[in-house]
Amino acid sequence: MRYSDRFGNINEMDSSQDKFLKALYTNIVGRALVKLLVNPVVSKIGGRLLSTTASKILIKPFVKSNNIDLSKYEKQEFDSYNDFFIRKIKKNERMINQDRKVLISPCDSKLSVYKIDETSHFSIKNTLYSTNSLLRDAKLAKKYLGGYAMIFRLTVDDYHRYCYVDNGMKTDNRFIQGVLHTVNPVANDILPIYKENSRQYCILKSENFGNVLMMEVGALLVGKIVNYHKSRKVKKGQEKGRFEFGGSTVILLLEKNKVIVDQDLLDNTKNEVETVVKMGEKVGEFYRLVT
Repeated sequence: MRYSDRFGNINEMDSSQDKFLKALYTNIVGRALVKLLVNPVVSKIGGRLLSTTASKILIKPFVKSNNIDLSKYEKQEFDSYNDFFIRKIKKNERMINQDRKVLISPCDSKLSVYKIDETSHFSIKNTLYSTNSLLRDAKLAKKYLGGYAMIFRLTVDDYHRYCYVDNGMKTDNRFIQGVLHTVNPVANDILPIYKENSRQYCILKSENFGNVLMMEVGALLVGKIVNYHKSRKVKKGQEKGRFEFGGSTVILLLEKNKVIVDQDLLDNTKNEVETVVKMGEKVGEFYRLVT
């Protein structure tokens, strides 16, 4: 897989998660194991085991293999692997761009951006998805025609908390039940992704970017998407929620003529390169101020 930083430097190395999933999906034994792992009962058991004190033994090897600097986090000692996984970063490590015309990334991730075309489909690594099947709501999906789908793919080494991208009023969360399954692109040739994933979304009626749909997608061995708020006013950069153990994805759907997406993100996606972004950094800007 290929990743680019915001300076255009491309890295073609696979993450440890990418390597594991590639091995899992490219042989018969691995695919049989996937069928077992996506069983909700098995996933819940796995989540519970990773919340036990005994699971702490997994932390040090993981930190070492993924070059994680724990000094950047509020604490360095953890009660379980899941406690480590949902660790909170120090406030000064993620600076939120508060310029009102700037759309920020809601999380640390590998980002791809797609135009939502006239047939309401967009692509994630050569797999087509319709906004209708993603939302299970044709009327709502139509509102984003001509806009953008921003796909923020988190891997296990990323910070697994996410924030609101603007000030505004959020709606209640809508939950869509699904079979827990990996969101890693190497799986796309074997099984459909979002059709099998549990997910939650709300509409952020934002001050500057229209009605932004914010969705969180659960993945393999993720027992829970934790969103903190029901319908209420929220602030840009305010923590919205977190994922428990496993790779996960945050999606923003943007209405037409509300945001001008940064050109490097569009160019990288066109070239099948994901862009590494951090929570709070600029990914676009207010449409009307620059047109």
